[in-house]
Amino acid sequence: MKILFTTKGNSWDSEMDARLGRTECFLIYDEEKDELVDYDNSAIGKESHGAGPKTVQKMIEFKPNVLITGNGPGEKAAFVLKKTNVETYIGAGDMTVREAYEAYKGNKLEKLKL
Repeated sequence: MKILFTTKGNSWDSEMDARLGRTECFLIYDEEKDELVDYDNSAIGKESHGAGPKTVQKMIEFKPNVLITGNGPGEKAAFVLKKTNVETYIGAGDMTVREAYEAYKGNKLEKLKL
């Protein structure tokens, strides 16, 4: 299973980014391979409109099963996410990536119904 985190850095100890659409970075953890891959999404900050949908479209390229973020998607990003089978969990905005992963595994994050 692949889990995608919205983050402010590229390690397990990085802070989560509460934003989905304008997240600075993605960290993708492949549980089967025990592999962590990062993607720099900071260029999205220059977009004046449509950052959420563009970020979700980029995210989909990594084929995650789960998305973990802080506040969740905006309306337009949620519309794009609805077309995927990605389970979305929110409430990790004040955590590190490691803490967010542990909270997910412990069923302590809120699952969004899109």
